[in-house]
Formats: sequence, C-alpha cells, structure tokens
Amino acid sequence: MKTRVYVTLKNGVLDPQGKAIHHALEGLGFSGVNDVRAGKLIELDLDPKVSDAEVEDMCRKLLANTVIENFKIERVGAAA
Repeated sequence: MKTRVYVTLKNGVLDPQGKAIHHALEGLGFSGVNDVRAGKLIELDLDPKVSDAEVEDMCRKLLANTVIENFKIERVGAAA
C-alpha cells in the first residue's frame, strides 16, 4: 500500500529554505510569487495491514517534528 506523508512547517515558523527559493525565483525573473513555504514528501510502501494509527505514530515519533511541523497522511493505493 503506497502511502504519502506530507510534512510542512506550522504557520509562524520561519522558513529560510522557502525564502531562498522565493528570492531565487525573483532573481530568475519570475514575478507574481507572493510567498514560498518548503516542505517534504515521504512515500512509504506499506503492508496493507499497517493501520492509519500506526502511520500516525511513525509521523509523531520520527517523520515530523510536531513542535514545528504539521503532517498529512494520504493513502494512495497499491504500490507499483
């Protein structure tokens, strides 16, 4: 079972990587980008028996720093 975990910084947490991307986009001549927030995508290939609660536990214990990050779990379906 393919599962995606999206990890993003909480509102109010400074995002230096996002600021650097924003600055680089402006330097390349791209206008209209008001803000950039960088995050990470983690794809897991899990046994179908792994429960949503177990995936959430993985996120809380390792995949996301819940003090400064939010996470969203998306079950995609059968792994290729």
